[in-house]
Amino acid sequence: MNSEQLLALLSAVGHAQRLRVIGELADERLYVSELARRLEMSRPLLYMHLDRLEKAGLVVGRLELSEDGKALKYFELAPFELKLNVATVLAALQEDRAGAPPEETGDAGGAVKSSAAKGPNDPRGTRT
Repeated sequence: MNSEQLLALLSAVGHAQRLRVIGELADERLYVSELARRLEMSRPLLYMHLDRLEKAGLVVGRLELSEDGKALKYFELAPFELKLNVATVLAALQEDRAGAPPEETGDAGGAVKSSAAKGPNDPRGTRT
């Protein structure tokens, strides 16, 4: 993960409305209209927040057809663990200096760890 990816991740979780979205999705997946009603938010504004969360690898959206043929966009949380410390920041800056291309893991480059990712014994340890 480089500093740009780290900043995108921090920006995604650094907003009260996006934290509310994460809170609503913590227990169950929801379709956009239901999520908008629960949050008392317009669907266009909700889509903007969901887009930021999805790009950071924190939520996943899927389009599904209901029994009556209506298209519904469902969102659910991606399993993640966020750990930010000095070593995480230094690693991101080191990636910048190395000029390495961004990781294409869909998990914001390592600052967000899915349940299938390496655990606490990962030799990189601090990049989880």
